[in-house]
Amino acid sequence: MPSEEFVRGMLYLSLTVVGVPGNIAVILAFLLLLYQEKLLLPADAIVLHLACANLLVVGVRCLLETLASFHLADIFGDVGCKAVIFIYRTSRSLSIWLTFVLSAYQSLSFAPPGSRWATIRAMVAHYLGFVFLFLWLLTTNMSVAAILFSFSTQNDSSLINHGINVQFCYVHFPSKLSKQANGAAQVTRDVVPMALMTVASLIILVLLYKHSRQVKGIRNSNAGSGRSGRAEQRAAKAVVALVTLYVVLYGVDNGLWVYTLTVRRTMTSSLISDLRIFFSSLYAALSPVVIIVSNRKVNGRLRCAVQEKPIQEKTTSLSPT
Repeated sequence: MPSEEFVRGMLYLSLTVVGVPGNIAVILAFLLLLYQEKLLLPADAIVLHLACANLLVVGVRCLLETLASFHLADIFGDVGCKAVIFIYRTSRSLSIWLTFVLSAYQSLSFAPPGSRWATIRAMVAHYLGFVFLFLWLLTTNMSVAAILFSFSTQNDSSLINHGINVQFCYVHFPSKLSKQANGAAQVTRDVVPMALMTVASLIILVLLYKHSRQVKGIRNSNAGSGRSGRAEQRAAKAVVALVTLYVVLYGVDNGLWVYTLTVRRTMTSSLISDLRIFFSSLYAALSPVVIIVSNRKVNGRLRCAVQEKPIQEKTTSLSPT
């Protein structure tokens, strides 16, 4: 096995090992919460949906890239390339927009009761299912080009003009203009929520600072309010951490994507595409770690699930035979 393929396989394997169990753990924790309490708060529902989208990103892209790099499976034919790239782009875009929705919803949580912003937050919570449906439709429609222009590497190389080499597949555009138009649409799709979530995070930081000063005296006199305020701040800080992680990693990803659009060669190097996929998938792999560490509902239920198993085993061993 060439050293380049081995390194690529190990990088994707590291993302798979971290991202797949991490996102599954977050999903199971919220499903357990839903089973126990029969209801999920809107913010919890958004995080659950985000974990599902990130699981698709890591599972469909990184896991399959790992198998292909180590020659354990050959699924990158024409149909496989179209399916993998379409699902990857859809779930990746969905992850981006859900991160924005989470940051925007969290920033609205600081709105005073009865204000216009509090009313908007209530409307978002009420119609959250429609928000999810709209995002699925939006991201799916913006990924249609993957079905039209994705082919396996087994195609005639003479057909690959104005294309993008993604190692096991080619994204072939019929003209330079179509390539640049599709690239501009993808950059816009990423930059718009990036800008919006950055603004929302800055609002959260400003409100956190003001809120901490306003409730300082209340916390000293009311322990219950103090606990509520601290929980609210932890949730807000977790959202800011997710947004910061996103902006850094997807900033690198989009910088590499702009390079592929402006490079003069007709076919960009697979190394650039590998780096893009790695950095964009890194968010999907690391975000569940941030969620597990910062979200008490998640790590509390995971600890209970881990501790419950040894207790059950001990009870079984002490039971009479």
